[in-house]
Amino acid sequence: MTVVIDRTRGPDPAQRRAGPGGTPVSAAERVRQKKAAGDLYQARVPIYPKLVHGRWRAIKWALLIGTLAIYYVTPWLRWERPGALPDQAVLVDFTGQRFYFFWIQLWPQEVYFITGLLVMAALALFLTTALFGRLWCGYACPQTVWTDLYIYVERLFEGDRNARMRLDAAPMSFDKLWRKTGKHLVWLAIAFGTGGAWIFYFHDAPNLIRDFWVGKAPATAYVSCAVLTGTTYLLAGFMREQVCTYMCPWPRIQGAMLDQHSLQVTYRTDRGEPRGAHKKNASWEGRGDCVDCNQCVVACPMGIDIRNGPQLECINCGLCIDACDEIMGKLGRPKALIAYDTDAAVAARAAKQTPVYPLVRPRTVYYGAALALVSGLMLWGFANRSTLDLHALRDRNPMYVRLHDGAVRDGYTLKIANRGFEPKTLQVAFAGVPGAKLKIPGEPATEGVLTVIAPPNEVTAVRIFVNAPPAALTAPDLPAAFTVTDGKVEAVAKTTFVTGAAR
Repeated sequence: MTVVIDRTRGPDPAQRRAGPGGTPVSAAERVRQKKAAGDLYQARVPIYPKLVHGRWRAIKWALLIGTLAIYYVTPWLRWERPGALPDQAVLVDFTGQRFYFFWIQLWPQEVYFITGLLVMAALALFLTTALFGRLWCGYACPQTVWTDLYIYVERLFEGDRNARMRLDAAPMSFDKLWRKTGKHLVWLAIAFGTGGAWIFYFHDAPNLIRDFWVGKAPATAYVSCAVLTGTTYLLAGFMREQVCTYMCPWPRIQGAMLDQHSLQVTYRTDRGEPRGAHKKNASWEGRGDCVDCNQCVVACPMGIDIRNGPQLECINCGLCIDACDEIMGKLGRPKALIAYDTDAAVAARAAKQTPVYPLVRPRTVYYGAALALVSGLMLWGFANRSTLDLHALRDRNPMYVRLHDGAVRDGYTLKIANRGFEPKTLQVAFAGVPGAKLKIPGEPATEGVLTVIAPPNEVTAVRIFVNAPPAALTAPDLPAAFTVTDGKVEAVAKTTFVTGAAR
């Protein structure tokens, strides 16, 4: 019998678990050995991104300023509302169980609007990624925005890339101490401002900021501020690119949205290769435009080399484009050696073909259609949203009361929700039982309608008795309905009138 040994698979599991002399090794010991060998975990290598100037850097500055301004300023915007309602334009009021957004007011029962907005945001992100890659990650993600701000502060205290590297490598001195201390103090101030701005979205900002400093704010405000301060300081100051690579799920999900026609930051190999150093006045014939200067690498906040092709870590921020364009300008070569391009276009140019950029393709149609459908449903629901709601709760004990004249009385509690900002004078009517009379406790019965005042922005409970004459008691249960209206808006609540008749 011939025995074939497959040497490509390495030792069997028992051998891999054995130590010297074949002695079994525990799992903990194997972990310790791997750590000692350095092959289990690689310590983070600090990244020192170099400051670049150009179109994409300018766009990032503009979006950084704009998004931070929106975040910090929004809680202080005022929007006048009647009565004792809060006048903060954007407020998540847990105490009053309301969400206010300028002229819009959402109740807890309308949480489906929030769900719809989240679905719309997800679909918009899918569509944007399919068309233009990770634009959200590179320009508007909070992790990117706050990391950019922290790096800006770092440059103010420690200088640009080379100066920061020299400072970190130098022994401790007074100059290094004050620069590092100043940087971290400003980082903490920004982090504290971030946590402080967040809690203003859940309480009236002017009142909360006053109560916060005298120790009268709710405990949740202090806890939330501390948590946001700590996470901002840690994620933007120390973890940075590790958040995008290891903590955020989007880099792994995005692969399902991308295809060969998705615009991404791309090194145009058809133009750049073969790369190499270039001497002044030397010919460019027979070589590519890339001079291997590595400026695209040192400018990257993720520390990757875009010339290696699409990578999970790339956030499509475009800073490598600005760095490369600056070098191409100095060399007198055309810009856009690195640019927003597609894999299909690069392959087409390499094959001497004209590249095409089809924005309309199956996946973009799917995402666009789904986004349009959800957006349409949201708009329809919001346009038909009523400011009046009604629920009828029938008494369970007793289910009915038989009166001396043979009539039957059922008791109901009407829950009338007035979602408007003004009081409503409502007419209450009852249908389904011929000759029924309505009666509010303490008032005379009437066969017509009852008048009820519904205060603004409240749920009003109204106790009502319905008396049915003997002639109407034709079945044990009669389907019925209450209707309330102010002449413009109407709400209906279906119910049942129990007669007590034999089945």
